[in-house]
Amino acid sequence: MARETRQMTTVEPVLDTPQPLDEAAGLVDRKTWTEQVLLTVFLAVPFAAVVAAAPVAWGWGLSARDITIALVMYAISGLGVTVGFHRYLTHRSFAARRPIRVALTIAGSLALQASAIQWVADHRRHHRFSDKDGDPHSPWRYGTGVKALTKGFIYSHVGWLFDWDRTDEIKYAPELVADPDINFLSRTFGLWVAVSLLLPPLVGGLWGWSWQAAVTAFFWASLVRVCVLHHVTFAINSVCHITGRQPFRTRDRSRNVWWLALPSFGESWHNFHHAEPTSARHGVRTLEIDTSAMLIKVMEKLRWVSDVRWPDRAVIARRRLAAEATG
Repeated sequence: MARETRQMTTVEPVLDTPQPLDEAAGLVDRKTWTEQVLLTVFLAVPFAAVVAAAPVAWGWGLSARDITIALVMYAISGLGVTVGFHRYLTHRSFAARRPIRVALTIAGSLALQASAIQWVADHRRHHRFSDKDGDPHSPWRYGTGVKALTKGFIYSHVGWLFDWDRTDEIKYAPELVADPDINFLSRTFGLWVAVSLLLPPLVGGLWGWSWQAAVTAFFWASLVRVCVLHHVTFAINSVCHITGRQPFRTRDRSRNVWWLALPSFGESWHNFHHAEPTSARHGVRTLEIDTSAMLIKVMEKLRWVSDVRWPDRAVIARRRLAAEATG
């Protein structure tokens, strides 16, 4: 029987005296122009690849080999984010042995979304201030009107990434900063960017034994794969806080969006996640497919992970009844 959710006291210190919002939220550093330029490149180039994907696929270059490599890389990097960065490093939904901890962190780094520690710090800040002042990517920050919500959607989906302020990693992820393995993998994020982009063309070139095979693998399994995974993940921040169902009680506007469940590996069952953040399973109702939870279950059976926080039926029922009672 799983344990109920515990408060994240290690990342939510009590503020004894009133502080400015930026300081209270843990915004103590600023990004450099180099970081902003690199961020633009990492977002724009894969997006341009997706725009070009249709004519390229029609006229030249899409093969079963490219699809296979792209899907494998999508699964590794996507589950690295959902299981590794999110459910493990951020919320400690389970305990993992060192080789699994390292492997999950590397896999998440291949998604090119941020270094492990920065990703965790941003997400913990999101939970602390969810849909309130201080939330790094709430779509409701500008108001509830159509114009305000449109602006908020763009901001929550991708605009927030270009904010100059940076979440304080020491405040929100002190145990990861102190972890030599995770700290090293975060500091060498550039290496994992290179691996993520160059491994597909290497595999494709050797598989097809040609430069053309390497180029098409780079296009589909590096650029297009990264772009699709980026925007699926970004949609959890934007779409899943605007539209969908709210079967569980939360203090924010988090919602479940069924059509994002498969590409997001179960992350779009976002309403229950905000109701019980440390739960290893987000999709808890019938037909709510959660492939991230399935992977955690397999790892638990293999004894690679332990102390998995599976949601208790009583907790699910209590949250659901509260939601129904409040409308």
